[in-house]
Order: sequence, then C-alpha cells, then structure tokens
Amino acid sequence: MPGNTAPIFSRVARIEWSGGITAANTAKDGTGSVDTVFTADASNGSYLQKLIIRPRGTNVASVLRVFLNNGLANTTAANNVLVGEVALPATSNSEVASLSGFELGLNIPLPAGYRVNVTLGTAVAGGYAVSGIGGDY
Repeated sequence: MPGNTAPIFSRVARIEWSGGITAANTAKDGTGSVDTVFTADASNGSYLQKLIIRPRGTNVASVLRVFLNNGLANTTAANNVLVGEVALPATSNSEVASLSGFELGLNIPLPAGYRVNVTLGTAVAGGYAVSGIGGDY
C-alpha cells in the first residue's frame, strides 16, 4: 500500500546504480546489451527523480540512451521505450581537474517492476557510472 495517496509521496528513498558502463549498443529500441540503473518496487512501484551520469576516466565521445522497460524481457523491442538521451563529450582523466558529470531529470512514477535501462552509443575506455535517484511508494 502506498505511503500517501493525496498527493502521493514516496515512503522511502531508493538509490541504485550501475558502474563501469563501457560497451556499445547501437540498437535504438532498448534491445541488446543494457545496464539496469533503477528497478521500481515490486509491490507499489517507485518514483524516479533523476539520473546522475559521471565519467570514470578517459572516454571518447558517445551518447547515453535511457529506456523505460515494462519489467519483461528487454530483448523484445515492444517492452522498451526511449525516454531520454545525453550527449557525452570526450573526457580525459586528470589528477588535477574534475571531470564534468551530467544530470538527467526524469520525474516519472514507475509502475511495479518497471526498469530503467541505459546504453552507450560507442564503446568507451574509462566508462560511466549512472545513478538513479528516487523513492518507493
């Protein structure tokens, strides 16, 4: 049962992530190799506020694609929808300068068991860590 219903607020915070995403997936339909960065609560669903994308070293330019999956196999294109993209510039690892990260605001309620998957358009060396920030109902 949800924590509140008028208006509905999340009961408990949920933060999930996938670190070291490096492989390319050129499919634009959410199929193929994906990294799951957020899974909604199995009973009441969840709210996903944003994704935080941080480079983990030297990378070539790429794009991060964000797919909403209905909780079934992502290998079936009809189970996925593209909900966002972030252009990722080339990065150079440094011990004296910070690497710029990105935030992608989503602010979407997710039905029970739905997942948020991400892919990269090109293979990168250092990789990216992607965190999903939200809460469970």
